[in-house]
Amino acid sequence: MKTFHLRILAADRPFFEGECASLRVQLEDGQYGVLAGHAPTVAAVMPGVMRYSLPDGSSETVYVSDGILRVGREDVLVLTSTAERPDEIDAKRAERSLEAAREAILHRRTEEEYKQAQARLARAVARLKAKGKSLDMSE
Repeated sequence: MKTFHLRILAADRPFFEGECASLRVQLEDGQYGVLAGHAPTVAAVMPGVMRYSLPDGSSETVYVSDGILRVGREDVLVLTSTAERPDEIDAKRAERSLEAAREAILHRRTEEEYKQAQARLARAVARLKAKGKSLDMSE
């Protein structure tokens, strides 16, 4: 299996650097996959669950916030404000954020408040998904 060099840099720390077999990251229009030999690309990363597979067959699941994806000929760079492994995510805090965002959406006063609440909701949902929590989105 061909690999590529992956670097994930969060605003507060280098998160991961090493060889990678595949990468899936959330973009505005859905999940985006990268394999070795992918065409060069630059795209905006949306808050969500990112998964990457290592050459030994293992895989990692990570929550990432907004950022940039740059795919080069032999390497991939993900620059993100936040990157968290599932064991680093405080599920109770994410659940509180989820409820607060839902409440803010219901009681919005301006379009800007609504957009900010939607962004908070998306981040909370993505963190909980990365943590492996199932969500009832009908509430």
